[in-house]
Amino acid sequence: MLRRKSGRIINITSVIGQMGNVGQSNYAASKGGVIAFTKSIAKEFAARGITVNAVAPGFIETDMTAGLDEKYKEQILQTIPLQRMGTAEEVAEVVLFLASPAARYITGQVVNVDGGMVM
Repeated sequence: MLRRKSGRIINITSVIGQMGNVGQSNYAASKGGVIAFTKSIAKEFAARGITVNAVAPGFIETDMTAGLDEKYKEQILQTIPLQRMGTAEEVAEVVLFLASPAARYITGQVVNVDGGMVM
């Protein structure tokens, strides 16, 4: 990327890095660190034609979330304006967009894929 003077770096973080969560201070801190890292290297690499962004999924339907207690899932859904969990495909579509030429003027950003949870 440095030699070509172009490229895309897309980091994956979490909305928890922006909002925190009870009992997850270590997780929130690590995801917040990814956000700070993204913004810092975006500034460093911009002059070299490299964009750097992050995607922050919210609650996504995965094997891990499938194992959550139904009562807890209902509590989560009440915090999401779209009233549903996202899909892995929806996250992938945002990553694909950021990797495309259409995102050539976007750098240093965190794109939440969270149904409106963080706003």
